[in-house]
Amino acid sequence: MVIGAGMSGITAAVEAAEAGLSVILLEKLPYIGGNAISMNRYFPKMCPPYCGMEINFRRIKDNPLISLMVSTEVSSVFEQDDSFAVELVSAPEYVNSNCTLCGDCVEVCKAEMKDVFNRSMSSKKAIYHPHDLALPERYVFDDASCLYDRCNACFETCRYDAINLEAKPKETELIVGSIILATGWEGFDPAEVPDYSFGKHPDILTNLMMERISAPNGSTMGKILCHETQKAPKKIAFIHCVGSRDENHLPYCSGVCCSASLKQALHAVEVLPEVEVSLHYIDLRVSGRNEDFLSKIQDHPRIRLIKGKVSKVNTNTNNKELEFVAEDIESGKKLTYDADMLVLATGLIPNQSAVEGLLPKQRSYLDYYSLPDGVKMAGCAIQPMDISASVKSATGASLLGFRRKEE
Repeated sequence: MVIGAGMSGITAAVEAAEAGLSVILLEKLPYIGGNAISMNRYFPKMCPPYCGMEINFRRIKDNPLISLMVSTEVSSVFEQDDSFAVELVSAPEYVNSNCTLCGDCVEVCKAEMKDVFNRSMSSKKAIYHPHDLALPERYVFDDASCLYDRCNACFETCRYDAINLEAKPKETELIVGSIILATGWEGFDPAEVPDYSFGKHPDILTNLMMERISAPNGSTMGKILCHETQKAPKKIAFIHCVGSRDENHLPYCSGVCCSASLKQALHAVEVLPEVEVSLHYIDLRVSGRNEDFLSKIQDHPRIRLIKGKVSKVNTNTNNKELEFVAEDIESGKKLTYDADMLVLATGLIPNQSAVEGLLPKQRSYLDYYSLPDGVKMAGCAIQPMDISASVKSATGASLLGFRRKEE
């Protein structure tokens, strides 16, 4: 069983199945792909995530050894001889595999909700298609967002008997030989650093929000626009290490945030011919092929790299620009800067809450060697990693099934 169907979980499942093992791929969301599928581009090649994901999705659909379970979470795990008894709870299947994605149900739906895939920067109907490459290929109904007391409009308009608004949760118990925890990561909440004023101005974004407004299937269809003016920003500033390398929040460096900010800065100057970008960093940490990527940034005339920590963001300015105070290590001074858009590069937090019952208590993300025999972690569930490292980690984790089988 692979718990989590982001980049690491998908890789582990596909590698194990194509080598002959039966795999149950589990995902709590109604679609697979995790955080990676919501990105605009991957560094350093600057290619869209669909390039690799589409191939992996096809490998999953074509492989009879992979059983995909979405909208499903683990409720408990018990060791049983040389295997594990896993109890699962699946959300009601309001929309089944008869769905053809015709869209008739969306047209008649009256209820709207925040689009979490777009980091809540846009809205969608209570019955929706998560994104244009979503697997499974069907609409999803959000019962909690249907504010019209089940008006049944979506059910009545469906011509394919694909909607059942009376569906119930389902409990399942499975016996598996080994478990891979590929539960991924979540972003640090910048509201925990009040000096950066996140939530007080609509043009103060997280790095994850920047991905969605840059993506062609995002909230602005790929147009980088200021929220208030709906015009392209002339100045964008990136603040690195928001919450990271801070004993009060995340004491570690997430390792990928610098490269992600460089990627977003390069994309911004490519699509906005007049924009000027500044990146305010403590240390620039890039490695391997990403050093060549950094060289492109350093040579760009409209991108400034400024070493120094940002101390305060002021949203109450007369000219409506965002002002912030930051160190400039080269000059040895604190200077005031302004921008139309501010991007907070938040750290990555390994997501282990879904599998706490399997893990020793009071462990840090580096103490993953003490897992029970037959359980392996992969990707960002261990520690922050980029896509390349996550794929390598997951490939290695997939060998666990063979070791258990031989034993």
